[in-house]
Amino acid sequence: MAKIYFNIITLFPQFFASPLQTSLLAKSQEKDIVEINLHDLRDFGIGKHKQVDDKPFGGGPGMVLRVDVLKKSLDTVKGSTLAIKGREKPHVILLDPSGDKFNQDKAIKLSKVKQIILICGHYEGVDERFKQYVDEEISIGDYILNGGEVASLVMIESVSRLIPGFLGKAASAENESFVQSVQKGKKVRLLDYPSYTRPETYEGEKVPKILLSGNHREIDQWRESKAIEKTKKVRPDLINT
Repeated sequence: MAKIYFNIITLFPQFFASPLQTSLLAKSQEKDIVEINLHDLRDFGIGKHKQVDDKPFGGGPGMVLRVDVLKKSLDTVKGSTLAIKGREKPHVILLDPSGDKFNQDKAIKLSKVKQIILICGHYEGVDERFKQYVDEEISIGDYILNGGEVASLVMIESVSRLIPGFLGKAASAENESFVQSVQKGKKVRLLDYPSYTRPETYEGEKVPKILLSGNHREIDQWRESKAIEKTKKVRPDLINT
C-alpha cells in the first residue's frame, strides 16, 4: 500500500492537534496511509531562552527566523528520516508567501513523493540564506497569514486525499473541481458540476429532471456541460489558459 510521510518544522506544534486528529486525516493515520510528525523549531533555538529569530539587518519592523536555527532543525529532521532504511530523500518545502502558487497540479505531483518536509515560516519571514537548502518555496495564495501552519495543513490535506485508500471511493477524487478534461483538443481543468440530493423539491425549486432519469450517459453529458458552463462563468482563466 502506498504511504506518504510528512515532517513539519514549526514554532507551534500544538496548532496541529485538532486538525490532525479529525475526520479523514485521523483515519488515514490510523490506517497507516499517512504519517505526520511534528518538530518544534524552538528545540533548536540558541541560548538559555532558545532564541529562534532576530532583528533584520538594515532595520525594519518585525523579526526574522535565523538561518543557523533553521538549518540545524532541517539537518536533524532529514537525518532522522534518512536513517530509516528504504526511505528516499525527503522533498523540502518552505511555506512562504513569495513562493510558487499551490494548485491541484502541484498537489498531484507531490502525491508521488514518499517524504515531504514542510517548514513553516513566521514573523517577517526567514533569513534569505536559508532558502538554498530547500527544494522549493510554496505559497497557497496571494494573501498574508500569520505563519506557514495553516498553509501546511492545506497542502497536507490536498496531497493526502490523492493517496490510494485515503478516500472511501477512488471515484470521489476523479469527479471534483480542477479535475482535468479535454475541451477542443486542449487539456483544461474544470470546476465541479452542481450536485443535488433530497428533498426532490424544496421551496418550489426542483432537482433537474435529467438527474432522475437513470440515463447515466445523458447524466454524464449534462454534468460535463454544467461544469464547463460554471468554469467559464466563475473561473474563465482555467478554460482560456
